[in-house]
Amino acid sequence: DYKAISTDGKTQKGIVEAEHAKAARQKLKKQGLLVTEVSEKSATKPSASGGIPFLGGRVGIKETSMMTRQLASLVKANIPLVEALNALVEQIDHEVLKVVLEKVRQDVNEGSSLAKALSAHPKVFDTIFINMVEAGESSGTLSLVLLRLADLKEAQMRLRNKVISGMTYPVLMMGVAAVLMIGIFTFVIPKLTKVFESMNKPVPPMTKLLMWFSGFVTDWWFVLLGALIVGLVSFFRFIGSPAGKPKWDAFKLRAPVFGPLVRMIAMTRFASTMGTLLGSGVPILTSMSIARNLVDNAPIADAIAKARENITEGQSIAEPLKRSGQFPPMVIHMISIGEKTGELPDMLRNISENYEEQVTAKIEGMTALIEPAMIIGMGLVVGFIVMAVFVPLLDISNIK
Repeated sequence: DYKAISTDGKTQKGIVEAEHAKAARQKLKKQGLLVTEVSEKSATKPSASGGIPFLGGRVGIKETSMMTRQLASLVKANIPLVEALNALVEQIDHEVLKVVLEKVRQDVNEGSSLAKALSAHPKVFDTIFINMVEAGESSGTLSLVLLRLADLKEAQMRLRNKVISGMTYPVLMMGVAAVLMIGIFTFVIPKLTKVFESMNKPVPPMTKLLMWFSGFVTDWWFVLLGALIVGLVSFFRFIGSPAGKPKWDAFKLRAPVFGPLVRMIAMTRFASTMGTLLGSGVPILTSMSIARNLVDNAPIADAIAKARENITEGQSIAEPLKRSGQFPPMVIHMISIGEKTGELPDMLRNISENYEEQVTAKIEGMTALIEPAMIIGMGLVVGFIVMAVFVPLLDISNIK
């Protein structure tokens, strides 16, 4: 980042690419600028040109995947690694990723391995990324490993997008319905209540219930809001605690509708991660440790950890996974075949592809069921309100 004065006396600021501050000053001087301030830019530092923190400061899976695929193409073309990284720095538009790659290029140019240089940026490159790059460097298959990494990142992005897109509509509908109900009970019903009270006539039980609930919401909304906030905070703290997370994860797996979907997503993550890591030459114990952290479900993670312990004792993977009861029979069967035939990475990738298709079908099926269920539920609520309001109004119209 620099600030300088141009030949016409105007102050300007921006970003200049250079290996150190002295080189940056020389480069700017050749452009006819009088430099007043130069500071090294980092991935966690706000942009001198006014970048907004939290909006432009995060590197997503899409950017990482695209960068990885570009680097794989350059390495495959036998371009030296430092030159390949230099080309990436010039091509990439994402501000944070550009800065990170500049630092990685500098470290590699000074003699560091690519994996070690990437490990200095854990918020951008996760453990699976670094381990696979390290395995690719040690085996001389870096371009192939980078391509598989890009495929893995894109598969993770597809899975996440499917889950988000499938649940967006139902969540949006529930939010709109909640806002409408709050509006009806806090603004419409109180006005009708005054009309009913002025009638001096008994009202039906359903109307009394509606009036009581509306009055409760209007008079005690702050208590309800406070209880909701406290409840949500307590719930999220519980499911994030060491004691609460395993219980919550176990409950999600047993849930009647969402349980099978949660298990499918965990199986997809486990199989795709293991298949990609093993196929890239990462040792099986390291692969299982990484997969254990990525499934994001305590009971399934514990089953993977126990299977890993069995492997250290010279046993197979399939048997302890079967004993855990957390892995479907098809997964166990295909892993067992892969171990016997020596084609475990391919079998795991087949499992991943199969379950990714099942996740898509499951989400579509759930969305198809949720929509009519929500319409029926809303119809019942609206029907109750209409009956509770119009029955007394009809009595008024019958008064002669």
